[in-house]
Amino acid sequence: MPSLFTTPALNVYEHMALDETLVSAGVDEVVLRFYHWAPGNALTFGYSQFVREVRSQAAAAEFRGEICRRPTGGGVVYHINDLTFSLIFPSQQRPAEIYKNLHGSIHAALTLSGLSARVFNTKPTAEAYAPSQNHQASTCFTNPVENDLLAANGQKMLGGAIRRFGNTVLYQGSLQRPDARQNPAYKQAIIQAVRSFLDIDLQIRHVPESLLATARQSAGAQYQTTAWTEKF
Repeated sequence: MPSLFTTPALNVYEHMALDETLVSAGVDEVVLRFYHWAPGNALTFGYSQFVREVRSQAAAAEFRGEICRRPTGGGVVYHINDLTFSLIFPSQQRPAEIYKNLHGSIHAALTLSGLSARVFNTKPTAEAYAPSQNHQASTCFTNPVENDLLAANGQKMLGGAIRRFGNTVLYQGSLQRPDARQNPAYKQAIIQAVRSFLDIDLQIRHVPESLLATARQSAGAQYQTTAWTEKF
């Protein structure tokens, strides 16, 4: 049953762990969920990034909050006012095609909702996709890559990171607008985009307590550990 899962407020380590737990459990063929953040700012960074570069950048930005390595790729993402979400679904498409098609559906849904955005269709150099540039951690929302969504002022508005687990895809996305968490139009646009992208309907459900318990255990045993944070 394709599901729109709701969760209680979780910290950044629990959110990362829950996404991986949902993939491993295979509860539903398709799962969309919006992060319900516990109070406080958070920063996530890509699986292959160097933590020393991430910490240096966070210090330069005077960031104060929890920092966690994601199970997916990409660069540094600050979770302060953003609408964060994850999508788990089966696919044999290449990540680049998934990125293009999913973001195309989100762009269409945002446009129908009257929200201005455009697709960044300039193909950047390979360096733009690197986890590190000039010994500095790449930041997802500083330089857009192909098929990201831009706001009317040209700033990157939506991006995401993908990891494949066999034929199952985990997409972790962030929509960065000052009112992203308060404006229901953004959430509704993403829901409609997922329905269109996968040609499905979504049933609203609570995440099973057993999976929440597993995720919380995994958060402490993996995502919050020095071994994971300082993996690279």
